Amino acid sequence: MRITKVSYERHDLKLAVPYTIAYETINRTSNFILKIETDGTWIGYGCAAPDKVVTGETSNEVELAIKNEITHYLIGKDPFTYALLLLELKQILGKRASSLAMVDLALFDLISKKTEVPLYKFLGGYRNSIPTSITVGILSLEETLKHAKEYVAQGFSILKIKGGSSVAEDVEKMTKLHETFPKVIWRFDGNQGYTVAESLEFEAKTAAVGIEIFEQPTKIESEERLGEVTDKTTIPVMADESLKTLADAFRLAQNERVNMVNIKLQKVGGIMVGTHINSVAKSAKLEVMVGCIDECGLGIAAGLHFALSRPNILYADLDGHLELLDDPYKDIFILKQGILYPTEKYGLGYDG
Repeated sequence: MRITKVSYERHDLKLAVPYTIAYETINRTSNFILKIETDGTWIGYGCAAPDKVVTGETSNEVELAIKNEITHYLIGKDPFTYALLLLELKQILGKRASSLAMVDLALFDLISKKTEVPLYKFLGGYRNSIPTSITVGILSLEETLKHAKEYVAQGFSILKIKGGSSVAEDVEKMTKLHETFPKVIWRFDGNQGYTVAESLEFEAKTAAVGIEIFEQPTKIESEERLGEVTDKTTIPVMADESLKTLADAFRLAQNERVNMVNIKLQKVGGIMVGTHINSVAKSAKLEVMVGCIDECGLGIAAGLHFALSRPNILYADLDGHLELLDDPYKDIFILKQGILYPTEKYGLGYDG
């Protein structure tokens, strides 16, 4: 089997409700869908969701990469040699993580379709469902409670609250949320907004809430501070922005900076790299969550299939598609009462 044609679509998608995190407000996203055709009957699809801060490239840079580098490189190649293809493309693309992830996902989609199994089974098939959290951005207390009420009514039992701008406001929100919805599991994402002292203050004042995960409270430029928070808190601390490469995973594990890691396929460059990072985490006894950015359903499906494939991936935060307007790929998996299920179609579940 050889690749005979490479094409793409660009989707500029608006968010139904813009959201704020500690360092920016987001109201739209651009996603690219790569289509890889072969001399056989199978077609592979992959997604890129570029974000300059997270993935290291802009939308225009992804589009140029497809036109000038990816298409030319892939034509004539055997997709089953994906390890070689992705290694060589990594050398070509450099730090353009979502561009590499897009090709990675398309190749894995194609190969698992050829073998006539859903991708999660091709990757290992450890489980067939996983609960996901849903995220509330930085809002007023009133708006936060309103969104939480809506999500709980939809069946979500795990909510992730964004913060990092004000310890006092974050403590008030988490306390009130817990009082209002005592059965909900809470995760908190500081998005690099806290100092070490603020992180410890937040932990002490929210002890009664029982927060499950404390995600990236401090800045990535001072990683030792993240380790200091980990050493001094009882809440499990998770690395997100600090983890973009396999080398990052090794360094975080070796220096015991965190208890958990958040693997986002768009951020790390796809499933193959994600699998390596997961193995490092497993060897260091770090728990793993598969997360996302603002991705359409195809990107979320990839994260879901990856999360289902390994026993030490215990958590999912795969909600990036839920606020996207006009997402053409929203129905290639099932979300029911806060739990994600694949459709059992071959590959990622999308056949054009």
